[in-house]
Amino acid sequence: MRMFVAGEWIEGSEQEQLRAPYSGEVIDAVPVATVQDVDRAITAAVRGAEYQRRLTAYEREEILRRAGDVADSRVDDLAMTISRETGKPITEARAEASRAGHILRLSGFEGSQLYGDSLPLDAAPNGGRHRLGFTVRQPCGVVVAITPFNFPLLLVLHKIAPALAAGNAVVLKPARQTPLTALKLIEILLEVGLHPEAISCVTGSGGVLGDALCSDQRVRKISFTGSTSTGARITKTAGIKKLSLELGASCPVVVLPDADIELAASAIALGGYANAGQVCISVQRVIADRAVVGDLLDALVPKVEAIRLGDPSQPDTALGSLISEGEATRVEAALREGARNGAQLLTGGERSGSVVTPAIVADVDPSSPLSQDELFGPAVAVSAVSDIGAAIKVANGTQFGLGAGIFTRDVSNAVRFAQEVDAGNLHVNWTPLWRADLMPYGGLKGSGVGKEGPRYAIEEMTEVKTIVLHGTA
Repeated sequence: MRMFVAGEWIEGSEQEQLRAPYSGEVIDAVPVATVQDVDRAITAAVRGAEYQRRLTAYEREEILRRAGDVADSRVDDLAMTISRETGKPITEARAEASRAGHILRLSGFEGSQLYGDSLPLDAAPNGGRHRLGFTVRQPCGVVVAITPFNFPLLLVLHKIAPALAAGNAVVLKPARQTPLTALKLIEILLEVGLHPEAISCVTGSGGVLGDALCSDQRVRKISFTGSTSTGARITKTAGIKKLSLELGASCPVVVLPDADIELAASAIALGGYANAGQVCISVQRVIADRAVVGDLLDALVPKVEAIRLGDPSQPDTALGSLISEGEATRVEAALREGARNGAQLLTGGERSGSVVTPAIVADVDPSSPLSQDELFGPAVAVSAVSDIGAAIKVANGTQFGLGAGIFTRDVSNAVRFAQEVDAGNLHVNWTPLWRADLMPYGGLKGSGVGKEGPRYAIEEMTEVKTIVLHGTA
């Protein structure tokens, strides 16, 4: 498949093969972009941004509405592509693909709702009676979007759809492992009338292309989802730019003595293992009160052992492969190391190729790597605590702060949790693995800066100008 750069579909000077993570079969080949391709893409985006800025909000919304309708008609094709290039079960891939049209239309609508404020200038000591002040929003210009492999459609859409809705041009760098879904999305946008220079998609190595994309002074906004270490590198490289960084996590779920244990176990069995645990808001840490940790494990283990592994293309498969055999090997090693350091591997953790069986690790020291580091695999680490205060301390005890959940029937404990846990998204009586596309989404601490969700992303992809009209004194 070709990449789209500066208004053209090009093959590039070099191609690399893409292999299905589950089977290892070659599914396609894509260009390996160069820094020269990046320069061409940004040069075209400067022109595309000028064109986009001249469109009315109505015209931009119409383009995204048409794109949403086409995406709805291609759910099956998009889902198959997602499943093949990620190893995600087809049922999960179809759920991802089915949200595309909604995000496109929602972004188009939110882009048409850019309100300013009137300013009470006469409230200032020297404001006077003959001045009128107000604010307006305008597009940033050129937006760079750098996306991960785990949701190759949704996380692309959550960046490029708001950017286009706000009147920007976008240079997209999808994950090296999963460019095919992004390229199919570019095809849809061009088909419905998006200006060819308003979007480019460069494929290949993030290590090679990332610095060129992020350091270019013509870029005004960078939206990145990925690791905290890469986010830190972008921060150092970018210079004076607007940044949205959705980074790493080790999401906690607290289970208190008054919780509905069956509900908690069922939710954790979903929230810890969807997409083979390769979700930034996946349940990684379960922090259970000592009074109920045994009951929780008794309920959780059979649910996890019942998760059906297999070929991602089959509709009854609930857990497919990780993105690569290398990632599976890393996850397996982390689980074994945890067991060697005193934790108890209750079930799972066995690897075959790129597949790791869903695991539960009990008696985990909250200060150990299994709790402190992002695992990004199909496992949960269970630790026991004495009370709600200790649970909150453990929940806050990592560098991350993306999502957290609590199971309790006591509203006082729920309120205390919501007030004291440092995370961007908190859930009461559910796990953090839940997201509505319209809600603000982003983390605290080492989990990043900025918010996604179309309305909030559009705010961050526009600039505010203050205008003062001076009348006759």
